[in-house]
Amino acid sequence: MIKTTITVKQGQLALLKKKDEYIKVLTAGEHKFIDLKRQLSAEVFALNGGALESEKAEFLRQYYPQWVEEYGFDIVLSDEQIGLLYENGILKEILAPGTRRLYWRYAERSLEILSATALEVPATLLKKLQQPKLRNQVIKGSDGVLNVDVPAWHAGIIRIDGETQTLLAPGLKGYWRYQHKVEVEVVDMRLQTLDVSGQEILTKDKVTLRINLSANWRYSDVLLAYQQLSSPIEFLYKELQFALREAVGTRTLDELLENKSLIDSLVSEKVDQVTAGYGIEVASLGVKDIVLPGEMKTILAQVVEAEKSAQANVIRRREETSATRSLLNTAKVMENNPVALRLKELETVERIAERIDRISVYGGLDQVLNGLVQIKGAQE
Repeated sequence: MIKTTITVKQGQLALLKKKDEYIKVLTAGEHKFIDLKRQLSAEVFALNGGALESEKAEFLRQYYPQWVEEYGFDIVLSDEQIGLLYENGILKEILAPGTRRLYWRYAERSLEILSATALEVPATLLKKLQQPKLRNQVIKGSDGVLNVDVPAWHAGIIRIDGETQTLLAPGLKGYWRYQHKVEVEVVDMRLQTLDVSGQEILTKDKVTLRINLSANWRYSDVLLAYQQLSSPIEFLYKELQFALREAVGTRTLDELLENKSLIDSLVSEKVDQVTAGYGIEVASLGVKDIVLPGEMKTILAQVVEAEKSAQANVIRRREETSATRSLLNTAKVMENNPVALRLKELETVERIAERIDRISVYGGLDQVLNGLVQIKGAQE
């Protein structure tokens, strides 16, 4: 007699085959069979191994349903179900709706079924998904969950199938990606700065200026802004550009240089009108730099130099006229007042004495003063 012995170890399961057909399930132990024509063989599986090939699994479900029920761990999810596969109490995989898997029954393997109709992921599951990330591990199938972490002073804009839905408060949230296309954009609710730099604009009198503008802005109504605008920041940037070009292009260089705050007020007024009703608020804006072409700088420098020179000449003439008028008044006073004349003479002597080391006086002070007067008359 020809015998065949098949040994199945602990933690294994075998399918006994005769020719190419399964005839029996073999559990752990030693199994002996009479095999006259040597037609018996066994296909051995580890109970804690992976899922069976899909074709083999469907074959067993169709032709050996009693084996699947008794020895298998069969997962058949509908389009409205999500599966959480655990091993030894640890989440190993998130199964998408419509998943079909067949494992051999293993005591430490379990399945939790969730509804796919709910959009938001349960908070308990989010915590489980965060733990492997701390160990640089990834749970298989976790890409089916959109994790959103909204920092403080921010808000989350959630879009479902392209439609803006609601505003998310700061915190950690998760959404299923299976039934819908879910997108979340995190926006800063604080005051922000937007720079419009390097704008080359032609003035009314054909002078090219390079202008840098800076604006401080915030969202006044985030949902309103994102319901009406695909990109609020790009919209604001373009409107600042248009308003700046309109303010500069319709005025001459002299007008702009005479009133530097003119551009700020014109742009601010225009932007406030355009952004009204879009949930955007411009708190303040201003022109940082106005850069002139090289040759225009030279011309303006010459103009300023000529203006300042003319102003200096006017001031000089005014001072000379004032000095002459003062001398004339002094002369009139001394003409009618001998005492004032004598004081002026003493003042002159004092000035001379400051430059002379020693003075010898003969004949009294009157003689000296008379001599000075005669010297002065001779010089004139």
